Amino acid sequence: MTVRIDPDRGLVVTIPARATVRDAERAIRELDGWIAPRLSALQDRRARAAEDAASGLPFLGERLTLEPQVDRRRVHRVDDRLLVPADADARGPALVAWYRARAREECVARLDVSVATLGRRYERLRVTDTRSRWGSCSSTGTISLSWRLLLAPEACLDYVVWHEACHLVHAHHGPTFWALLARHVPDWREPSVWLRTHGTDLRLLLPTA
Repeated sequence: MTVRIDPDRGLVVTIPARATVRDAERAIRELDGWIAPRLSALQDRRARAAEDAASGLPFLGERLTLEPQVDRRRVHRVDDRLLVPADADARGPALVAWYRARAREECVARLDVSVATLGRRYERLRVTDTRSRWGSCSSTGTISLSWRLLLAPEACLDYVVWHEACHLVHAHHGPTFWALLARHVPDWREPSVWLRTHGTDLRLLLPTA
């Protein structure tokens, strides 16, 4: 049986087939001292995120305000505004599609610079939708990066791109890897800590009004 706090669903209890709902309720009671403060912290983060959403959506440290337009299907950026579908049901998927497309552009530009600097090459870029593993580098040279990094400060995207590019040289997290990363991103620890602290909050939360 596992008990965890999910950033989207809140309290999640997973029980094995042989367990009962009563077993789950007992576990929740026994773990109340662990659950309660974490649920409270999650609610506080959600409230702050809702307030932030009222001022626009994050994009690499900027805030982009939404401008709904009737009959619009795709998102288009004009300066610091995002022209979005007026239909609320279509707006979320359209925004995700826009962020994924921009993520590919932003990541390719950064990857091309980093791998050229390192004298390496990558096979292809995969844009993913994860919040626990921001990037990865396969043994075949495929780089995977989460589009949600665009919701973080720009330094976080730069750090993760360089992190994965350095894996093209050192496919491990040994001293030589960290030395290489530090050579190109001397302040890598700051964005790394930021992602560990705020990563679960990188959600595309839309304004309610």
